Amino acid sequence: MADWPKHAKITGPIVMIGFGSIGRGTLPLIERHFDYDPKRFVVIDPEDSDKELLDERGIRFISEHVTRKNYKKLLKPLLSEGEGQGFCVNLSVDTSSLDIMKLCRQIDALYIDTVVEPWLGFYFDSKADNASRTNYALRETVREEKRKNPGGTTAVSCCGANPGMVSWFVKQALVDLANDTGIKFSEPATDDREGWAKLMKKLGVKGVHIAERDTQRAKDPKPLNVFWNTWSVEGFISEGLQPAELGWGTHEKWMPKNARKQKKGNKAAVFLEQPGANTRVRTWCPTPGAQYGFLVTHNESVSIADFFTVRDKAGKVTYRPTCHYAYHPCNDAVLSLHEMFGAAGKAQPELHVLDENELVDGIDELGVLLYGHKKNAYWYGSQLSLEETRELAPYQNATGLQVTSAVLAGMVWALENPKAGIVETDEMDYRRCLEVQRPYLGPVKGYYTDWTPLDGRPGLFEEDIDKKDPWQFKNILVHW
Repeated sequence: MADWPKHAKITGPIVMIGFGSIGRGTLPLIERHFDYDPKRFVVIDPEDSDKELLDERGIRFISEHVTRKNYKKLLKPLLSEGEGQGFCVNLSVDTSSLDIMKLCRQIDALYIDTVVEPWLGFYFDSKADNASRTNYALRETVREEKRKNPGGTTAVSCCGANPGMVSWFVKQALVDLANDTGIKFSEPATDDREGWAKLMKKLGVKGVHIAERDTQRAKDPKPLNVFWNTWSVEGFISEGLQPAELGWGTHEKWMPKNARKQKKGNKAAVFLEQPGANTRVRTWCPTPGAQYGFLVTHNESVSIADFFTVRDKAGKVTYRPTCHYAYHPCNDAVLSLHEMFGAAGKAQPELHVLDENELVDGIDELGVLLYGHKKNAYWYGSQLSLEETRELAPYQNATGLQVTSAVLAGMVWALENPKAGIVETDEMDYRRCLEVQRPYLGPVKGYYTDWTPLDGRPGLFEEDIDKKDPWQFKNILVHW
């Protein structure tokens, strides 16, 4: 696009926490699409390896960890300095999203993050039980804050590619499916959660895979003792070592022996007593077709299942879709995981994010696979290539741009809806958000497929499968 649109004005200071691969990629999008004062832009990160990008723009940089002890003293003056409304863009790890979000709302500063992040030590706390280490538990802390303090200054929770963009894809996919099957329906309003849930139930959707395939290739082969990935390695390892977790649908008739139900909250999800990045599931994406993915825990696995739950007048759940991530990262990340779990989960001494200059080609095919309905399965999503990413925006690969453009869309929505309270992306206007984001997503398409997780099975070895219902989790989970 020759003339990038200015979507909104940020009248107060901008404080970006974290300047890793996503922070770097978000910077040029903020520059393009917002009116703001660069002298009131501050970036906080303990690492200064990319400080020159800020220096050449005259953006202030603070080399410091944001911690439980210093976050109020550090952030409050920065976000409340001068006139206008401040905006906190939290793209960091090991900082409490909830605590920073609460501080921002207290001082009337807008807030956005890409994950419900805890303080340092949470992910690897050997004294904590697995239920408390789940994303379900983290999400419940934010939902409880929303229940206790409704309304107020907008804080957008979990607005990256996934969680985030994929929740907007689910709604678009539902509308496509409804139109293509010819049912009579009126599209529910943004805040009509019950209407959306009943639409999904009416369409007969049994579940949703966040189905992703990253085919980006590095120019050089990965060396030993290094973890390579196309986005935050620390973030991937942290979530990968959390328990595998999924929204649990009402159509499921079987549950793994090591599956555990949550005892508090909405109880929309279950978790397995095993790490998500070492748990394989069968799924489908347009380019590779049938593939394995890792059942890595993500906020959207819980939020989508929760959002599309139908209850009767007595509050009993009558419908809920199964929902989980089914992620095939780039081949170098798969090899890195293999090495890490071979060493009993001990991460390699060097962690490295592959940038756009180290990659040669490939796409990040990220979408939602709605399955079990009359047309079997429908994948809808982004097929963004590395080549197109280089033409669209600097400082990022295809994976990064899918995340940073969702942050952009979330920021625009927050500025247009500054008193919406705490919101997840499921609760936002998907059409407006995708309108802002779509120029950065490459081809955004839908594909129907007749694939099911029973295709080609059983093969040479007998399996305990459910032949009556292909879309049982029993058939999706890889048992050996």
